Amino acid sequence: MQTNRRELLKLAAAGAAAMAAPGYAGEAKKEKKRGESKVQKAIPRWRGFNLLDMFTMRSSGDWAEDDFRWMQDFGFDFVRLPCCYRLWIEDGDDYKIHEPMLEKLDRAVELGGKYGIHVSINFHRAPGYSVNREFTEPHNLWKDAEPLKAFCFHWQMLAKRYKGISKDKLSFDLVNEPANVGSNMSSSDVNRVVRAAVAAIREVSLERLVVADGTSWGNEPIPEVADLRIAQSTRAYQPMFISHYGASWVNSRDYPDPAWPGNDWDRKRLEQHYAKWADLARKGVGVHCGEGGAYNKTPHNVVLAWLRDVLEILTGHGIGLAVWNFRGSFGIMDSDRRDVQYEDFHGHKLDRKLLSLLQEFK
Repeated sequence: MQTNRRELLKLAAAGAAAMAAPGYAGEAKKEKKRGESKVQKAIPRWRGFNLLDMFTMRSSGDWAEDDFRWMQDFGFDFVRLPCCYRLWIEDGDDYKIHEPMLEKLDRAVELGGKYGIHVSINFHRAPGYSVNREFTEPHNLWKDAEPLKAFCFHWQMLAKRYKGISKDKLSFDLVNEPANVGSNMSSSDVNRVVRAAVAAIREVSLERLVVADGTSWGNEPIPEVADLRIAQSTRAYQPMFISHYGASWVNSRDYPDPAWPGNDWDRKRLEQHYAKWADLARKGVGVHCGEGGAYNKTPHNVVLAWLRDVLEILTGHGIGLAVWNFRGSFGIMDSDRRDVQYEDFHGHKLDRKLLSLLQEFK
């Protein structure tokens, strides 16, 4: 434990260097040249999707090159890779690396570069924390020294692995959707974990763009780390009775029938929800929406009406969106909706209306 504390103190001390990391001024100038004058200017307004090929402990990591090619063809420039760190460790040892699985992650990064897609690597499962219930982590990332040490080890390992890749092509999204600040973690716990991980990355790669998901499962900004010159990530899932209607992994049984506007939600309330993220952006913090969309049980006309308002609000603030997912129950292909007339696309079922809506917000 004493060794762990010394190492963590070293990482915390390195946080001052993290604060000096350069931002995305060049990209902000590009936005200005395109005639845009938005609240969020610190990072590009990336638009794209999540790919789930390393999402769970059962994932294979076999990325489809077509996904990257089609994203480029459709006019998108961003992919988020929610990853389970346990895929690249052996025998349950957080420090014993399984190289073949990391080589598969390398391939996703290479495909992003090949097709002009910015890749954001995210720990959907990190040592000591995940919203995915398939496995219970033995320790608490927010409270215990050992998982934080492992967390920093893994991020620093990836920072070394990808040190030669430009920040324009690759970013690190620390951990997916920290829960509500409360009994299991405090705001100071979140602050400490984020600062330690950022410092570990910046010891190796000072210019790497780092992203911190908001707390309350991505809904609340983390103002305590605004000085670090990292970006923060929100979600496009509110209200949940639209985005997760009929979803088995949340308590959706008591959700009202989806309607937009409806059930005390409308455009004004949605604007109020994102106002705190716009306020964060006004302080110079990069803001992106790392996940969003609606499950396939929500009527399609409701999804399209709601998502149009979401996109108009986010775009008005200069905030990009990555839909969860590309192919699958939230996506533009193979979503298995019963009320969509799909278009055949290279053997896949393409939701042209959803794709066209997303393409409007270039």
